[in-house]
Amino acid sequence: MGILPNIADSMGISISTSGHFIAIYALGVVVGAPFMARLTNNLSPKKSLLFLMLWFTVFNTLSAFSGNYWVMLLFRFLSGMPHGAFFGIGAVVSGYLAKPGKAAQAMAIMFSGLTIANVIGVPLGTYIGQEWHWSLSFLLVGIAGLATLASLFFWMPQDSFGELENQEGQTATKGIKNKKLWALIALTTVGTGGFFAWYSYIAPLVISVTGLPETSVSYVMIVAGLGMFIGNFLGAKMVEIFSPVKSVVISLLSMTTVLIANAIMAENVYAMFIISFMVGVITFSVTAPIQTAIIKAAKGAEKLGSSMNQSAFNMGNASGAYLGGLPMVFGLGVPYSSIVGALLALMGAGIGASIIYFQKSTTRRKREKAFCP
Repeated sequence: MGILPNIADSMGISISTSGHFIAIYALGVVVGAPFMARLTNNLSPKKSLLFLMLWFTVFNTLSAFSGNYWVMLLFRFLSGMPHGAFFGIGAVVSGYLAKPGKAAQAMAIMFSGLTIANVIGVPLGTYIGQEWHWSLSFLLVGIAGLATLASLFFWMPQDSFGELENQEGQTATKGIKNKKLWALIALTTVGTGGFFAWYSYIAPLVISVTGLPETSVSYVMIVAGLGMFIGNFLGAKMVEIFSPVKSVVISLLSMTTVLIANAIMAENVYAMFIISFMVGVITFSVTAPIQTAIIKAAKGAEKLGSSMNQSAFNMGNASGAYLGGLPMVFGLGVPYSSIVGALLALMGAGIGASIIYFQKSTTRRKREKAFCP
């Protein structure tokens, strides 16, 4: 996201067209998550994660050698395919390894890797791409992939994960048919799209609207990444206080407010840094609660359900990047992408509120039926 202008200049395309590389990666996740989850279903969790990370490393490295729009589009799609299954299976494994009642906290620890990446990796990749060449940023991802493969091989335990080893059959089918699961996937898709409508165009927002130099994009991303790190653990704590879905609704309503404030105050340097931090906090406070809710709803098919939720995150990525770019296509300013993001976050909160309402209604009907003579 931070090197979109550099890629656009190098390939002779517009920034909005280069945004397709974000969208196609996300679509690769959407297509790949259920496919890869099924493909690795008979492998142990450790072998599954090693296979998925090897695939990810190979095609991210090849992205560095993309000479034109279509080649880059292909490699970004293939790079995205293992993403959803990797994080989906990883989230379930972390829950199995945790002490009783600490599954959400364990997931937050695993996803803290994403937040640390946003504090260090994304700004570093942005800086390298801007100062030297964008292709070096993808080579850096390849190196990180090799380090991840080594970490998984040497440090991931070989423990048996019981029913997680094989989830084919009737229990998996029942879990996937759960209506609440699909409602939660819709919530993730729409709600997190609000964040991506803002974050996908952070570089032109900082440079063109706030008026900061290109190098400042990295600093804004570091601030947002610090917010993500804090928000990740805040989300795990919220699950201990509220229900998972209620936690998500609170976060999305907060995101709606902050993104509207961003559209209004984007020209102010101090506001840009403060709001970027707040958006980071709010966005990652959603991660542990929604992942916990998904795994509970997909009982018997946790790996597939968790992987599908990663697809939903990336459907939000694709739709957010696309919808956030529409105002610019029609001649409006970059801050309008934040307005689009606020509307998506509000719609996500509405879906979450509906899930809570129907869940309470169902519980009430069951009680009344139980007490009926």
